[in-house]
Amino acid sequence: MCSEHVVQEVLYSRLFIDCRISTLKWQWAGHVARRADDRWSRKVLEWRPRVGKRRVGRPPTRWSDDLRKVAGSRWMQMAGDRLGWRSLGEAYVQQWTTEG
Repeated sequence: MCSEHVVQEVLYSRLFIDCRISTLKWQWAGHVARRADDRWSRKVLEWRPRVGKRRVGRPPTRWSDDLRKVAGSRWMQMAGDRLGWRSLGEAYVQQWTTEG
């Protein structure tokens, strides 16, 4: 009985951590996308690392790939609308915590 309680606590804390991480990632992405200056954080988001041939296998997942799943390929422009971005953020957190 005690071990079931511990398992439930661990699962709940894991879900809380996943939710918090995905929320912070979404908020930071919107913050960086709305910047008009030419800082390194914006350059890193737009950077395409590969030139030439890549290794065999599945291509590596980029940080912004899961943002594109929810907001589409124009996610940086969509971040300009704060209310729309916030509502998309709720869908992103839900998707991210269920996929894990």
